[in-house]
Amino acid sequence: MADSNHTGTSFFLTGLPGLEAGHTWLSIPLCAMYVAALAGNSLILWVVRSDPSLHQPMYYFLSMLAMTDLGLSASTLPTMLSIYMLGVREVALDVCLAQLFFIHTFSIMESSVLLAMAFDRFVAISKPLHYGTILTSPRIARLGLVIVVRSIGLHIPAPIMLKQLPYCRTRLLSHSYCLHPDVMKLACADTHTNSVYGLFVVLSTLGVDSVLIVLSYGLILQTVLSIASKAERLKALNTCVSHICAVLLFYTPMIGLSMIHRFGRRASPSSHVLLSYLHFLTPPLLNPVVYTIKTRQIRLKMLHLFRSDRTGIRDVQDR
Repeated sequence: MADSNHTGTSFFLTGLPGLEAGHTWLSIPLCAMYVAALAGNSLILWVVRSDPSLHQPMYYFLSMLAMTDLGLSASTLPTMLSIYMLGVREVALDVCLAQLFFIHTFSIMESSVLLAMAFDRFVAISKPLHYGTILTSPRIARLGLVIVVRSIGLHIPAPIMLKQLPYCRTRLLSHSYCLHPDVMKLACADTHTNSVYGLFVVLSTLGVDSVLIVLSYGLILQTVLSIASKAERLKALNTCVSHICAVLLFYTPMIGLSMIHRFGRRASPSSHVLLSYLHFLTPPLLNPVVYTIKTRQIRLKMLHLFRSDRTGIRDVQDR
């Protein structure tokens, strides 16, 4: 019988199967990805905060996305680097439960922020004259609070329920970090309640959010097609490109991972791990890049920042 009080309970994480000998080398690109993600999102936050002209709804939502990406990166960072840099695969139960709570919480936050950004684009294109009166700063702050409460509230029961379960001797997880379904399947007890709760959370958050995002873009497309000028139509659609890229970066790997779990029984373990990395690591890394390239105000502010830095260096050298 498993020890129900969980004394000394721990799990063992998995890196890339078959590449254990190269984990030290793999830690180099992983570290580079984390540094780039943390720096890029921090820079986005600094640019929006320091430039009063960017104190607008679109950039407030972009700041929310950057903060969420920072939280998601920080949630996966400890165990990823301990595996690839230090070769430490063991993680205590309480640490594992805390990590899965934060990973899933920030994932739901990211989905919610992407939905809020879709609503922002819909209002900007469909009701441009009322944009400032609909999306006021207090309303955006309340929306941000709702996103945080929703994400945290739905995931508080998950680690508590998992804490009550006894676990078998084989405690090998399938990923480099702790995830709710991965931990749940190692329990030596009936997990039907946990499974139903997990499905409810996924459907009521990621499922609902994705449907509403698609619906928002259907309404946006309907509005854009009613615009007479082709140039104006292209200009309106161009404002959505960054958000569409962010949505695809977040949802595409998740859908692929879900399809492999359900239908790809013959798929290699490496494919599961790689898709999970794409889902959790690439959005924080690439979202700042996408928004910097596609958003003129952000791009100009960053160019001005780097030019100022170079000018300051030249002044110091001239002295």
